[in-house]
Formats: sequence, C-alpha cells, structure tokens
Amino acid sequence: MSEEKSRLQRLFESGTFVVTGEVGPPMGADSGHVYHAAEALTGIIDAANVTDNQTSILRMSSIAASLLVQQKGLEAVVQMTCRDRNRIAIQSDLLGAWALGLRNLLVLSGDHQSFGNDRHAKNVYDVDSVQLIKMLSDLQRDGVFYNGKKAKGVPEFFIGTTANPFADPEELQLIRLKKKIQAGAKFVQTQSIYDIDKFEAWMEKVRAWGLHKEAYIEAGVLVNKSLRSIEMTQKVPGMDIPDALVERMRNSEDPKEEGIRIVLELIERIKKIEGIRGLHIMAVGWEEIVPVVVERAGLSPRPIVE
Repeated sequence: MSEEKSRLQRLFESGTFVVTGEVGPPMGADSGHVYHAAEALTGIIDAANVTDNQTSILRMSSIAASLLVQQKGLEAVVQMTCRDRNRIAIQSDLLGAWALGLRNLLVLSGDHQSFGNDRHAKNVYDVDSVQLIKMLSDLQRDGVFYNGKKAKGVPEFFIGTTANPFADPEELQLIRLKKKIQAGAKFVQTQSIYDIDKFEAWMEKVRAWGLHKEAYIEAGVLVNKSLRSIEMTQKVPGMDIPDALVERMRNSEDPKEEGIRIVLELIERIKKIEGIRGLHIMAVGWEEIVPVVVERAGLSPRPIVE
C-alpha cells in the first residue's frame, strides 16, 4: 500500500469516531451548487459521499462533482454503482478518479432504473457490488485488470460498501456483508437507522460474526424536517421506522425541531454501541442542518490529522 492514504482512512485507523455526510450532485452542470454544498460542510464533517445518479435520476458525474468538492477543501467519497456501467467503463472511470486525486470509494449496486425518471433506460449490472469490490482489490494487490492484463499505475482506493440492517432475510444480508468485507471492503455505511433496538440486535450478530473487527462500521442516520419527509422515508423499501416516531412528528408543534431531537436521541445510543466506528449523516433537501446536528451531538470540532 502506498503512502497516499486518505484522511478518512487515517482517521479510522487512528481510532477516531468518524463523521461523514453527503453531497448530492445537481441535475445539471452547475458547479456552483456543488461548491456551495461543499463549503457548508468543510470542517464540519470528515468526508462527504458524492452520490452516483441517486435513485436512478440523471445528475452530474459523481467523479466530476467529487473533484469540485475537494477543490473546496472537503474530502470526497466517490460513489460508484454497478447499474450504469460495464466492467470496462467502471475500471476506466476509476483510473481517472485516482489520477484526479480521489482516494475514497463507496461501491453500490445502485437503485433500479424503475425508481428514477428515465424508466426506459437499460441497466447494466455487468458485475455486482461484491464482484466490483473484489475486482478493485485484486487490481490493487496484483496490479492486474479484471481481464488479466497488467495495469500501468495502480489505484489504491480506500474501499467502502453499504449494509441494510433491516432487510430480510437477515442472515442473507449478513452473509452478503461478510462477502463484501472478504472481497476487500474496508469500511461499511449502513442504511438509515430509526429502530435502535433492532439495530443493536443486528450489531450483536455482526460482533458474533467478527465483522466489526474486519471493517470499520458507520451507522447511518437521516434527519427528517417534516411529517411528510418521515412518512415518505417510511415507504422506502428496507426502511424500518417505528410508528411512535412518525406520531411524534405528527403531534409536534415544530416538526423540524422534533426531527432534530429524534436524530440526536438516536446518535446518543449509536455512539454507545460496541463495534460502531462512525456516523454517516444524511439530510436530503435539508443539508444546512448537518452542522447543527454535529454540534448538538457533541461531535465538533472535528480532529485534524497530518
């Protein structure tokens, strides 16, 4: 491994409780949108995922937007889905990403195109997320592409993946997570957590399997600002939101403040769970609240690493 480790990797390796967030590229070529989002989060979080055509909606390239994010001093985590590219395009794009100075990578299968606004688009899925992680790990270790040809200059990404603690069947999800880690994933970001009791039970199984010792696990949380926001989130496949939380939002005189209180309560319990090494904060359409959540959760200032 070269000395070109990302700040995110060095923080995890130092034992720091990491805080990451997200920057969603625009549905257009407006670099100012990305710059504004990055500036708002610089110094507030340790790194930002830059999403890859999230929910199958056409947006600015995650690689290009990641470069814009880093120009503002915020480290980026490039998201790469298997949905839109074959193995040639994926490897080609990631060689370019490394050459541009991008060091963190989050591998995803990607939302099916039927979720987006261009439903006649053809998905690709030439390789799945486990195969892609292994493909990149083999390239980093052996300097050889998926086709067996030697690479001239090898990218050495800090590779991450995702996990959904609430998807069924649970054991199959754990098996898949284990495969991703064995393939070479070094950090894991979970789906948004609302049912903390179920998540604690899931983490017990993760610890029993020893997976928390093989990869750094970040717990995902989503900040909702309205009753409609949490109701829409509840309808997302794989989400598990207790009705009591929805009722809290419904009965609140100030849903925004209630949404913040809910996520702060979740974070307090998450920080105490053995095996959790960080927090991934999402606030779709309400990104400006992330600094408030980080401060009120006692997670600021963020550490400086050499």
